[in-house]
Amino acid sequence: MLQTATKPGAAAPAPTPPAGYNAAVDFIDRHLDEGRGQRIAVVDDDGRYTYAELARRMDAVGRALLQLGVDQEARVAIVMLDSVDFPAAFWGAMKAGFVPVPLNTLLTSDDYRRIVSDSRAQAVIVSADLMEKVAPALADQPLLRHVLVQGRPLAGLPALADLAQAAAGPLEAARRTPDDVAFWLYSSGSTGPAKGVRHLQGSLRATAELFGHGILGISADDVVFSAPKLFFAFGLGNGMTHPFSVGATAVYTALRPTPETVLAVLDRHQPTVFFGVPTLFGQVLAAVEKDGVAHARPRLCVSAGEALPEAVGRAWEARFGCEIVDGVGCTEMLHTFLSNRPGRVRYGTSGQPVPGYQVRLVDDAGADVAVGEIGELWVQGPSASGGYWNQRDKSLRTFLGPWTRTGDKYFVDAPGDYHYCGRADDMMKVGGNWVSPFEVESILLAHPSVLEAAVVPARNRANLVKPKAFVVLRDGIEPSSRLERELKDFVRSRAALWKYPRWIEFIDELPKTATGKIRRFQLAGRT
Repeated sequence: MLQTATKPGAAAPAPTPPAGYNAAVDFIDRHLDEGRGQRIAVVDDDGRYTYAELARRMDAVGRALLQLGVDQEARVAIVMLDSVDFPAAFWGAMKAGFVPVPLNTLLTSDDYRRIVSDSRAQAVIVSADLMEKVAPALADQPLLRHVLVQGRPLAGLPALADLAQAAAGPLEAARRTPDDVAFWLYSSGSTGPAKGVRHLQGSLRATAELFGHGILGISADDVVFSAPKLFFAFGLGNGMTHPFSVGATAVYTALRPTPETVLAVLDRHQPTVFFGVPTLFGQVLAAVEKDGVAHARPRLCVSAGEALPEAVGRAWEARFGCEIVDGVGCTEMLHTFLSNRPGRVRYGTSGQPVPGYQVRLVDDAGADVAVGEIGELWVQGPSASGGYWNQRDKSLRTFLGPWTRTGDKYFVDAPGDYHYCGRADDMMKVGGNWVSPFEVESILLAHPSVLEAAVVPARNRANLVKPKAFVVLRDGIEPSSRLERELKDFVRSRAALWKYPRWIEFIDELPKTATGKIRRFQLAGRT
């Protein structure tokens, strides 16, 4: 089934930026030219910074990289905790004509070694607090010329702040076209090793116009806090693209997004828009139930990364008086392309296509499926990646003309809302019937004893595939055979018989990527 957004009054497709376009000028310098230089752009753990100050820092970083002799269009890896220095480095590298490559701050040394080599980065900017883990990856990298340290000084390594101060001054923007590669992101690795995803200059503006403005209605008066970090495609859009496109304020913290950290930021900075992922919303709810404190309430909450269970959405709205707008995006499309709308949230669905995007649900032969039938989700739109770096076979399998294969299984109902079933690799056939892990997980999450759940295929003694659930219990709940039977019966009473988990294993924590996605393939290896 092919569907486009037809919402009356929906935002028009994003305009194509002109030749000579450099996204850094659009998202940062434009605010100075239009009289918004004294508006607060960033609030981080150490202070508050205007758009004029951010522009000065951006230019200084770009000039410093030029003075170091980094080649035009070379990659500059960014392994940094969230602070004002992150956007300064990202936009500064882009404005100077380089290609910033933000990297996950929770990777291993081996991961960094592989990615720095794969990207052929000529410079790496690293937060001092991460250097112990990153340093081993930087040896024997023949194309790497410069390692710059952000934050506290480290002996023997140049400090980003010192180089930027010495290079202070206006920076002339490198002339680019909307189709030039602007930056890379490495995929989150929820299904295997991360891939370098190349994004174009015009893609950032497209996501801001179509989702940030068209769906969320973000304005200059908003204060935005994204728990997902800036290195993540979702977090980059939430924390830079959307707020900087309108002159709003972005709140950053270098701390990990634990429930305690998130609640502290909400209470201290009173953001009007809060972005999270489903597991975090559930964890924050559990923490609030325990502390019994009345916390700040944003006007709008937004979720992506994985599908939001209905029970979590309804519990959050009841507690905070604020609905969660759930949607779906992927690194290959840069941000959200399928979403609920504020004021029209149907929990348990991913909503409808964002204006400017088209989606299809297809079978294994690539033919459109009917309403109510499960198919693989394909999408096309103006923010699609230019392809994977150095992975031609995977690019050919993922990018089919204008269409991008997401690897997600969905069905669409009669009103036109899309229901997530699971990753194509995670779906399982039980007795000839499809089973959606997400459906079973959502039922388990509705049980008062369950904090988190993940369902994967396992084989019984007859070598037949059956569902198995890994369950994290709420504080104070002890695992037992009685609870195991209760959870099985709970699912059986709410879903078709073949869907209930034949085995339940209680664990302390689910394996996740740094962006909060459950690594089901790791759990499947334990069955």
